[in-house]
Amino acid sequence: MPLYENQNLKIYNSLTGEKEIFKPLTAGYVGLYVCGPTVYNKVHLGNCRTFISFDLVFRYLKHLGYKVRYVRNITDAGHLEDDAETGEDRIAKKARLEKLEPMEIVQKYTIDFHTILQKFNNLPPSIEPTATGHIVEQIEIIKEIIDNGLAYEANGSVYFDVLKYHENNHYGILSKRKLEDMIANTRELTAQSDKRNPQDFALWKKAEPQHIMRWPSPWGVGFPGWHLECTVMSTKYLGEEFDIHGGGMDLKFPHHECEIAQGKAASGKDPVNYWMHANMLTLNGQKMAKSTGNNILPSDLFSGENDQLSKAYSPSVARFFMLQANYRSILDFSDEALTAAEKGFQRLMEAIATLPNLKTQKETDGLKVEKWREECYNAMNDDFNSPVLIAKLFDAVKFINAVKAEKAAVSTEDLEILKATMHAFVFDVLGLETVAAVDKNDKNTERLKEVLDLLVALRKSARDNKDFATSDKIRDELAALGITLKDGKEGTTYTL
Repeated sequence: MPLYENQNLKIYNSLTGEKEIFKPLTAGYVGLYVCGPTVYNKVHLGNCRTFISFDLVFRYLKHLGYKVRYVRNITDAGHLEDDAETGEDRIAKKARLEKLEPMEIVQKYTIDFHTILQKFNNLPPSIEPTATGHIVEQIEIIKEIIDNGLAYEANGSVYFDVLKYHENNHYGILSKRKLEDMIANTRELTAQSDKRNPQDFALWKKAEPQHIMRWPSPWGVGFPGWHLECTVMSTKYLGEEFDIHGGGMDLKFPHHECEIAQGKAASGKDPVNYWMHANMLTLNGQKMAKSTGNNILPSDLFSGENDQLSKAYSPSVARFFMLQANYRSILDFSDEALTAAEKGFQRLMEAIATLPNLKTQKETDGLKVEKWREECYNAMNDDFNSPVLIAKLFDAVKFINAVKAEKAAVSTEDLEILKATMHAFVFDVLGLETVAAVDKNDKNTERLKEVLDLLVALRKSARDNKDFATSDKIRDELAALGITLKDGKEGTTYTL
């Protein structure tokens, strides 16, 4: 019997503002969609927190025994600079600045995104569709919305008619905004605008001559509006109605609000049952922003090459730090907080390493293990409350250390429960790995890097001499030690 049949999972639904008992549309199956990145730059830590939060959701649903289809898109076209209908496509702008083709930019930063999330030990989604791969479907859904009388063509562009939609629906239902207030606070349309109303948003934009990314359509050459791709890809792979839609808090309006309107306008159905939003990450009490310099990239974090960091931190320590706060809470990133998290992480891993060596007694004294296990599930069933779960795990750490010091006792049966539960929640659910943080100034670390660089050079020499047996042996022996070599255009890199 799957675990979910004995659990009472509650999810905070942004749509209703309440925690609700989770009931999937189809028993035993979950459809999960999360808005992915716009791949025009390196992924930043705020993005990483969002994807780590939903990786936790994905992992726990799988742990409970659900068959989960997790869809996360890649936005590789049609995302204008101001997230509205003006400005330059972000990818095209980056391509111009770096003197590359747009699809080279897409490839470059998609690889960066995947590499960083892999280091954070995120599981890959079930499906990762791209906007450019679904242009035909986006055009077709626009036709449906036009046929339903909720969109109109104007000078080669197509706009969603918000006021017409609002007559029988509620535009603002997710963000809790009133359309009347939006109208009152909106400036009048300029003479150059093709919109009927300022609140209307683009489903298809006419491409100006200088716009690089463009496709033919019934309304002329252009490109899809940003909001449309998620409606298309979520419903294509999960159905017109599905269970969970997630993303960052900043996407609630207008992006997710527009998704609801588009889905309802096309099918007549409310597309999503549970809306989930992860909160922002700040740095030293202020919003992360590249323009102000108050920003740390994941690569800076792992290398320690940033003035705001005293040393390097492992991805697992950073992940552990992020999971110490509920996904709906603002989390402040600082060197001091990371150092504290690193100490806690090491205590947790040391306790887990101690578990196999504990001596058992006839009876357990010091922790009611079955009750403790139930409390771990209760924490995660309360809207994926990872900080409470971590607190429960440290109750176990305290008990493990007491048993080791012979100040408490554990029975053979309870020790097996303790081992299984700790492993399930620490590794399977939280997604942590037994890799401690590394001090970049540690002499032993520097020696290890020098040795690895030497082995990489020897392997390259062997490959150049077509001595593939030696080359493969170096790679395989390092892999057995948990060190992965990756060959690329820039040479060979390794991951500890």
